[in-house]
Parts: sequence; C-alpha cells; structure tokens
Amino acid sequence: CENTPPMGMLPLRRVLIQGDSMLPTFKNGRVLAFRGPYKDVEKYVGRVVLIVRPQFPNTFFIKRVKRIENGAFWVEGDNLDASTDSRTWGLIPVDQIIAVAFRK
Repeated sequence: CENTPPMGMLPLRRVLIQGDSMLPTFKNGRVLAFRGPYKDVEKYVGRVVLIVRPQFPNTFFIKRVKRIENGAFWVEGDNLDASTDSRTWGLIPVDQIIAVAFRK
C-alpha cells in the first residue's frame, strides 16, 4: 500500500450489494462506489470496505472495519444476524481489503 496514489487518483469501482449483511445502512440491490485502498490504514476504522477472501474466488464482501489488531482488521456487517464476518473468519489481513466506500 505504500506506493498507492492519493485517493482522488484511484479508480472508482461500483459494486452491487447482494444480501442483507449491511442492513439497515445499505439495502440489497444498492450500488455502492469504492476507491482505494488507503495508504494510512488507521483511516479504515469505522469505514465500509470491499474485501476479497482467497477461499471464495470471484466473490467480494462488504463489511465495516471495527478495529485494527497487529496490522490486521476486525470487520463486521452492520446486520450481525445476517453477516458472515470476522466473528467467523477472524482477523482480515490488509491485502484482502481492496477498496474503501467512497460515499454512503
């Protein structure tokens, strides 16, 4: 991430939300814009991020970063009853977070 250009220069990604894990903040069928990743990982806390997990190829996950521990991220969906997240996966390495939500 150290050679990442400033956020304004990064490509914008649009992602269709499928599922209820981010309710009530984001509903199923909403399109959300992402940019990133940030150079300063401390800025991730509280933000919605786009995650890629190696065990789920071709699938992206949208979660909120709750905290950073030892350089890795604890992420959760806003709807804990309908979310698979760090409560199942554990901490997420920084290289699995590929973008940050651009707007709400």
